Amino acid sequence: VDNLKCNAYLYADDMKIYVVVGDIQDRLVLQSGLNRLVEWADLWQLKISISKCAYLHIGVLRSKHDYYVDGNVLESKDEILDLGVMIDSNLKFNCHVNNIVRKAHQRASLILRCFICRDADLLCRAFVTYVRPLLEYSSQVWSPCYLTEIKKIESVQRRFTKRLKGLHELSYNERLTKLGIESLELRRLKLDLCFVYKLLCGLIAV
Repeated sequence: VDNLKCNAYLYADDMKIYVVVGDIQDRLVLQSGLNRLVEWADLWQLKISISKCAYLHIGVLRSKHDYYVDGNVLESKDEILDLGVMIDSNLKFNCHVNNIVRKAHQRASLILRCFICRDADLLCRAFVTYVRPLLEYSSQVWSPCYLTEIKKIESVQRRFTKRLKGLHELSYNERLTKLGIESLELRRLKLDLCFVYKLLCGLIAV
């Protein structure tokens, strides 16, 4: 896009176009960027999936305004999934935390139902492989600071370990020690520290 006010970012087949909107002219700049995208897609014979397109207005001052892609009105959303992370119009991640916790509980329960073996170490390895990644993906972006959300995420591992054979009577910390794993909160802290180290040492670009 030629206009410096309109920014575009592309990751694989996922594209975001955004503009800092201050007045009606900025909205026209964004629409112009969308029009250029349609022209480019037509030139290269690429089909834009309109059903997967939407726009998210971030900020306090909001007014109704329609944007179009190839003649179709874009759907306005209060929350949107961006590369696997759910974000809302207030730049908060409550919806993302609720979503991953729900999925993680379901997957953890499925492991306990489907595995015939009741060996605690084996089931713990299954949890680490199939459940924990759901709760840690891109956590540097959305890692919660509120105690309610921290406890909600931790409840997945707390509940799972409590249902393992021979660990029911132990406290949560004792169960973690017995299984040789760490709390999810501590793991997120370590991931944050690793990210900061890479950032300061120029190993990644933001």
